[in-house]
Amino acid sequence: MSLRLEPLPSTAGRADPVLELATVVRNDEIAPGAWRITLEAPSIARAAQPGQFAMLTVARRDETAPVLPRPMALYAWDEREGTVDVVYRVVGDGTRVLTTWRPAETMTTVGPLGRSFQLEPGTRSILLIGRGIGICSLTGLAVAARDAGIEVDAVVSARVREALIGSEEFRRIEVASLTEVTDADGTSAVDRLGGRLAALASGSARWEQVFVCGSERLMRLAIEIARASEAIVQVSIEARMACGLGFCHGCATGIVGASEESPLVCVDGPVFVCRWDA
Repeated sequence: MSLRLEPLPSTAGRADPVLELATVVRNDEIAPGAWRITLEAPSIARAAQPGQFAMLTVARRDETAPVLPRPMALYAWDEREGTVDVVYRVVGDGTRVLTTWRPAETMTTVGPLGRSFQLEPGTRSILLIGRGIGICSLTGLAVAARDAGIEVDAVVSARVREALIGSEEFRRIEVASLTEVTDADGTSAVDRLGGRLAALASGSARWEQVFVCGSERLMRLAIEIARASEAIVQVSIEARMACGLGFCHGCATGIVGASEESPLVCVDGPVFVCRWDA
């Protein structure tokens, strides 16, 4: 089975991204190696849609490195409070610097960026599957679906239980079911997780759409699940970016050396329709 990523139809009315000098409200470690930063960025909060991201400049004004901003999925946002939340894992120099930011500091932030997830008209039930920090692209979608009266089943995957992210948010909004799986206990194995989801689907769940982020093997599992019910699969792709605006063309999704440039993750994504060829 070969996978194809296709851009979603253009999102009508998508707001243009803005640059804000966002004030740090808090920046706390929420799990070993995982942090949550809250920024006061009212323009971004007003325009944010599920699956979009922001570019955070982690170097302070008097610093020369890290040179490039970091793309971060919008984990949550509050239009009334004018805040956006980003959950990130410390994996390199940029994210290590990000942990040093303190309340009242101002960070150059650009967003919201990219195409958002799309809930199809008439959808009654959806499945969300996320692994590691990839779950951060899906939490806002769960809130939007709940507010639209759509039933949400969620899967959260990680190496160990301590690394599970997003479960608290899914419980807060009272999703229909939450499945937590880890490598440590073997429950994240594709065959075992596939069996659990098949059992769930044979019960009350009838998913019209499946959304996934964070793992290619989970993407393939999502497609197998969707094929059985002819559901639509949307996937959020993670990529390194220099600008997030489509200027640098550094985040193409296709094969290196192809004569025609493939879609860019930043402006054509990060959300794509995932299709399969037998």
